[in-house]
Formats: sequence, structure tokens, C-alpha cells
Amino acid sequence: MKLHTLRPAKGATHKQGKRVGRGEGSGKGGTSTRGHKGAGSRSGTSTKRGFEGGQMPLYRRVPKFGFKNLNRTEFVPVNLDRLQKLAEEKGLTTIDFQTFLDNGFVSKKGVIKVLGRGELTSAIQVKAHAFSESAIKAIEAAGGKAETI
Repeated sequence: MKLHTLRPAKGATHKQGKRVGRGEGSGKGGTSTRGHKGAGSRSGTSTKRGFEGGQMPLYRRVPKFGFKNLNRTEFVPVNLDRLQKLAEEKGLTTIDFQTFLDNGFVSKKGVIKVLGRGELTSAIQVKAHAFSESAIKAIEAAGGKAETI
């Protein structure tokens, strides 16, 4: 063991933070790394979200159009091929809202619309909030019944 090989135990030391404003000799005196004057050099400053240094911000440069209808009903689409798969796997003859809820198709407040993609071979009674015309035709052609909740 020699004096020049001595080191503190691992984890005993940590890197010191930058000590600013402690005189010119430190190299971090004077303006304390904050530049010269202005709001940025003062304490407690912050810029608002989207501020781009006085340049016209993006959210004001880009034109706006359209609107979001607050009263819109957002349907959860369920196609015939998914109904067929559900009927085959579970052996169901009636599919209602509770069935959709139990199988993770929709949440409690969801509104279901049955759409006509895929083929339906099982005669099943489907109860949903809305149906497309092609879905109603396909369900009735297979010997089932489409009932609106």
C-alpha cells in the first residue's frame, strides 16, 4: 500500500454540484452562468408552454378548421366475423350487451354498432344499439334476428 494508491471507499464520495457566484477566480462568478441581464437571469422565471422566443408559435402559425361535436355518439364497431367466432367458441344462440361486456368488446358505457364485414353462418339473435343494413340482411339470411336495444 502506498499513499498515491489510497482511494475513498466505493460510494463514499459523490460529485459536487457546480458552485456558481463565488467570485471571478472560480470561473463561475459574475453572471453565474446565466448570461447577461433579462428575465432569464432573474430567479423564478419560466416561459409559458409553446413559447418560441418571441417568434410566432406553431399553434398560432398553423391554420385551424373544423370542430368536435360534443354530442356525438362514438360507436364501438363489431363485425359479423367476430360475432361468428364468438358464437362458435362459446356456443351461443343469443348475443346481447352483457355478452359483449363479458368478452371485452366494450366498456360499461360503450355503444355498439354491428357492421357487415365477414360471413355469418350461425342463426343467432343479436341485441345491439345499432346495425348497418348489410349486417341486418346477413343476420336474417342466416336465420337469426337483429334487435335494437
